[in-house]
Amino acid sequence: MGEQPIFSTRAHVFQIDPNTKKNWVPTSKHAVTVSYFYDSTRNVYRIISLDGSKAIINSTITPNMTFTKTSQKFGQWADSRANTVYGLGFSSEHHLSKFAEKFQEFKEAARLAKEKSQEKMELTSTPSQHLATTLLLSVSEFDYSSSAISKHWEAELATLKGNNAKLTAALLESTANVKQWKQQLAAYQEEAERLHKRVTELECVSSQANAVHTHKTELNQTIQELEETLKVKEEEIERLKQEIDNARELQEQRDSLTQKLQEVEIRNKDLEGQLSDLEQRLEKSQNEQEAFRNNLKTLLEILDGKIFELTELRDNLAKLLECS
Repeated sequence: MGEQPIFSTRAHVFQIDPNTKKNWVPTSKHAVTVSYFYDSTRNVYRIISLDGSKAIINSTITPNMTFTKTSQKFGQWADSRANTVYGLGFSSEHHLSKFAEKFQEFKEAARLAKEKSQEKMELTSTPSQHLATTLLLSVSEFDYSSSAISKHWEAELATLKGNNAKLTAALLESTANVKQWKQQLAAYQEEAERLHKRVTELECVSSQANAVHTHKTELNQTIQELEETLKVKEEEIERLKQEIDNARELQEQRDSLTQKLQEVEIRNKDLEGQLSDLEQRLEKSQNEQEAFRNNLKTLLEILDGKIFELTELRDNLAKLLECS
């Protein structure tokens, strides 16, 4: 099966300064993946970490190694074969404890594997063969299963690229109205990352001076304040987005009402025109009715006169008939 990862975590990686043997030198700019690997064909446990394509940890676990917690979030171990001391800064005490538990577990497994291998060699090998086998085992500890490691890190790199693409797409969706807030947010995040890294570095030597502990406390307080500020800014961004959405809805309502108002004004103008025309027609009709009444009155007066004349003519005719 080759070499397979059996446990992974993330941490800032350091190595002891080879010159001073006291100061820590960071070998990764950011937190990277640190994994335990097991080679079933050789029965070997190894700690491996890559920063890009560069191996910054390549340490074979032996029964003589000891992992030491130097603070709540920092631990270290010495690798005599690599002639260095590795240090790891974790984001929490829980992650440090978990890594330490795995170190002890795999260290014990390496001890048992070594004892079984020695017993087997003592039973089946001559002294010269025993020496040759020991040398071969020592050499095999430096023989890495590069293909398995490459596949693992290529998969992780692809995942990181995918996550990066998603983050980039999300950032591109930001609007112009919150651009300034996002720039401030990015600045705060960068400052928080820098302070987190600084805190990790300070934890490496926190046990050496009280002043460092005080500085660390101040930095942690600053980080907390920045995180609170980030939270406030994020809430402000959400509020601004909501206000933008509300403003857009109000603008759409305003545009709709404006259009309806224009339609009503046009309709009112049409009605006013119709009303004016009706008033003119009504006035004309009233004038015509008045003229008709006057004409009718004149006709009635003429008719009354004619009726009176006919009445007189009738009376005269009646008188004539009586006389004749």
